[in-house]
Amino acid sequence: MSKTEQKTITLPYSLSVRELAGLLSTSAVTVIKILMSNGVMASINQQIDFDTAAVVATELGFEPQLFQEEEVVEETGEIPLWRRVILEEDAKNLEPRPPVVTILGHVDHGKTTLLDAIRHTDVAGGEVGGITQHIGAYQIVHKDRVITFLDTPGHAAFSSMRARGAQGADIVVLVVAADDGVQPQTREAANHAKAAQVPIVVALNKIDKNDANQDRVKRQLADIGLQSDDWEGDTFVMPVSAKAKKGLDDLLETILLVADNLTIKANPKGACIGTVVEAQLDKSTGNMATLLVQNGTLKVGDVVVAGEGTGKIKAMFDQRNKRVSKAGPSTPVVVMGLNALPEAGDLFQVVANEREGRAIVAERKAEREAKRHTKRATLEELFSQYKSGQAKDLRLILKADVQGSLEPIMNELEDLGEKQKGLAIKILHAETGNVTESDVMLAAASNAIVLGFDVDIDQGARRLADAEGVSIRLYKIIYRLIEDVQKALNGMLEPELVERVIGKAAILATFKVSKGGTAAGCRVLTGEMRRNAPVRLIRAGEEIVKTEISSIRREKDDVREVREGMECGITLKNFEEFEVGDMLECFVMEKFGG
Repeated sequence: MSKTEQKTITLPYSLSVRELAGLLSTSAVTVIKILMSNGVMASINQQIDFDTAAVVATELGFEPQLFQEEEVVEETGEIPLWRRVILEEDAKNLEPRPPVVTILGHVDHGKTTLLDAIRHTDVAGGEVGGITQHIGAYQIVHKDRVITFLDTPGHAAFSSMRARGAQGADIVVLVVAADDGVQPQTREAANHAKAAQVPIVVALNKIDKNDANQDRVKRQLADIGLQSDDWEGDTFVMPVSAKAKKGLDDLLETILLVADNLTIKANPKGACIGTVVEAQLDKSTGNMATLLVQNGTLKVGDVVVAGEGTGKIKAMFDQRNKRVSKAGPSTPVVVMGLNALPEAGDLFQVVANEREGRAIVAERKAEREAKRHTKRATLEELFSQYKSGQAKDLRLILKADVQGSLEPIMNELEDLGEKQKGLAIKILHAETGNVTESDVMLAAASNAIVLGFDVDIDQGARRLADAEGVSIRLYKIIYRLIEDVQKALNGMLEPELVERVIGKAAILATFKVSKGGTAAGCRVLTGEMRRNAPVRLIRAGEEIVKTEISSIRREKDDVREVREGMECGITLKNFEEFEVGDMLECFVMEKFGG
């Protein structure tokens, strides 16, 4: 086919063999054969980069073009508020600031050891490892350049920041052990970073171990879309040994190189805004919060609003516990003076006076109360959002009992997405196992929906989903899951009944009642218990029965409900086998969507 007859096709930087075959209107087998003839061995679900996909497209008579990055960024959701503040600054006032780095990875792959090793490379601060207090963030100097590290390893904490609009990190360092390779938490952490559109640098740790196999790990990284730069990919994979302190200089050099490509800037004289890294109550000094300044300069005497706390800053301390009077962009400091503890990931900003600070906090509390009665995107709401132009894609997190269930579900959803016009299906994370807090946190940060097949929801995840307004739907039959997504895309899905826990009570004693039967003597721990409401009895973390509350007695009176802190006697419908230590969870079913 001549050049003039070629069809132009736009390809993303990374896609699976299956996705490429669909875009080229050919079979996956044909794509795999062309790849093999060019020396590339790839499975049907393996990710390949643009250059590799372009070879296949060209052989099939297409003229490939790279999908522009700006379009990708546009689809990822809202820009964090602090970044919007910087974007509104006059360009001539912007100055380079230190990059902010967070470290993620699988448990036991050496995140903490790496952080400690990096901390001890900083001899510019006086003594080696001269940091005298843990403040959740610290700075080091490497070759006369400052790097800020968020000492809060864990993708749940990272996503918690995103969910609150902060997204404090500019770069993610993903730690992968050379002897253990890519693990479930590695994939989760990578997905969290990708969803946040934050560049990833891989620290290939434990290279000094006898069973380390760097090539094997690089192949696994390529499978999750992180192609090593020495394999013609765009991900820097840096071999290190945190324990032996090898390769740390190269890693820090790479972080600075990536930072230079990001054009990280702020206005030290502009509006002061940033992120709460952590906060705690100190018996001697009161509320203490670690703040990461991201624009402007924070000074002692400034009035700050942080989450639902406000107050005038009485004192500030750096990572070596020295008093400082001001802090510029990318600088972490501990401050005194807030009247309430903010949450990690909350945004802070400097306001004109304490009256304005109190007004903002009052408004935020009202918004939080209103949020309790609303939900984020559900499958039922999707079609109306799409029709109004609010939604461009359906973002999903998939959990299944085994890999053999997960793969056909993903394949069916991918096929469904290819047939759908105008609304794409984007799977942010797919893994086996129960729905966890990490899944809910990613969903909250990305405005995604969690779909589970033949799995349960962890108790912590259930509570977090209720607090964050995340929609979780569980299925026992694959075709019903696919059918519901199809109906959602067509605007025909019936409203979903969602369970909301309204109260919990601990059983302290059991006793016989006058009409026969057994009652439970309870203390209400949170919320309220209501007569005739559905309830589940939990023993040692397991649900024993789901039934209704028949009666509630407080002292000698029958009552309709009892609230937090009160004691009462409760009987259940068709259940009497109470044991001291059991928990009762009272809930209601609410309709969302439609």
